[in-house]
Amino acid sequence: MAYPFPGMNPYLEDPELWPGVHGRLIVAIADYLSPQLRPKYFVAIEERIYQTTGDDKLLVGIPDVIVQNSQTAINPKIPNIAIATPAVQPKTVTVPIPEIVKERYLEVRKVGAKEVVTVIEILSPKNKRTGEGRNAYEIKRQRVLGSSTHLVEIDLLRVVEAMLVFGDVTQNDYRILVSRGENRPQSDLYAFNLQDVIPSFALPLRTGDSEPLVDLQSLLAGIYERASYDLVIDYSQEPVSRLSEENVVWADALLRKKGLR
Repeated sequence: MAYPFPGMNPYLEDPELWPGVHGRLIVAIADYLSPQLRPKYFVAIEERIYQTTGDDKLLVGIPDVIVQNSQTAINPKIPNIAIATPAVQPKTVTVPIPEIVKERYLEVRKVGAKEVVTVIEILSPKNKRTGEGRNAYEIKRQRVLGSSTHLVEIDLLRVVEAMLVFGDVTQNDYRILVSRGENRPQSDLYAFNLQDVIPSFALPLRTGDSEPLVDLQSLLAGIYERASYDLVIDYSQEPVSRLSEENVVWADALLRKKGLR
C-alpha cells in the first residue's frame, strides 16, 4: 500500500514500531547519500552506547500473589508442620534493571583525512525524555556544536520537549535542525506540522563542495512500502501518540478518503 500521509505518518511514532523505523531510516539515508558523495566523502553508520535504568518500561514482571486469609498455612510437602504467615503481607514491586542502549547515527567523513564533516542524528524517545538517554545525547550534541563539525538533527517525534534552540517561539509537531559549523550560533530550523510535507534540506559539507538535497519525505515513504508497515498498522484506531483535536479531524477525513477507515 502507498504511503497514506502527505508528511510524517503519526502511526510510525508508535514505540513498538519506532525502533525499526529509526534503523531503516538511518540505513536509507546512508544508502542515498553514499553514491552522491563518493569519492570525496564516506558515510559511516555509528553507534552510541550508554546504560539506563529502564525507566521507559518495566523490565521485570511478577504476577500478583494470592493473600491467605488465615494467619497460618500448611506446607503440603511437609505434613503436620505449620508455617507461620507474616502479619504484614509483602507487596509485589519492580526494581530498575540496568539496560544497555545502542543508538545509531551517521557520520559523513572526508576520505583520507578521516575527518568527521557532518553528523546526522535521528532523535528517539530516549533522547528527548528526561534521564540517562537525554543526558547522553545532550553531551554529544554540545560536543558537536562546540566543534567545526556540521550537525543535522531530525526530530520526527511529537513526544516530550524538543531539543533546545533559541529564537523559535512557535509550537510545531516536528523539526529538522541544520547547524553549519562556520555559521554558528546561527542555524537553520525547518519546523513543520503533521499536515505538512517533510521539507527537504541540503546536506552541509565543506565549503565549495556540491551539497546533495536530502528528500526525507521520499525516503520515509520508500521505507513504509518496503517494510510493509500497512500490514501492522490499524488505521481504524487513533495513533498511540495522541493528536490534537484539529489533527484528529484532519487525519480522520484523510484516512476515510483513502479507504483506510
